[in-house]
Amino acid sequence: MEAKAIAKGVRISPKKSRLVIDLIRGKSVIEAENILNALNKESARAIRKVLASAVANAENNLELAKENLYVKEAYINEGRTLKRFNAGSKGRVNPILKRSSHITVVVSDEK
Repeated sequence: MEAKAIAKGVRISPKKSRLVIDLIRGKSVIEAENILNALNKESARAIRKVLASAVANAENNLELAKENLYVKEAYINEGRTLKRFNAGSKGRVNPILKRSSHITVVVSDEK
């Protein structure tokens, strides 16, 4: 059985977040939590919240034990991009792209 949690519109660049999520994919939930707690990155905090939500879904809805769970899938998709502009030299415009992410974590008890 597997449980899933999704966070949409998180204001972190997907490219930066993928570096963190690659570290926990395929690991046990307890090991993944330890890795995320040790990292000093903003994306690690957001991914930790989604992982905790997926584990809570597994425990409460499917009655699975936390010790038996592992991260089956973990991926980051690109969300909406806010487009802002700064004044550039010679009357030009310099675009600023504020990217967002959709974080998905699936935990399972079956290998």
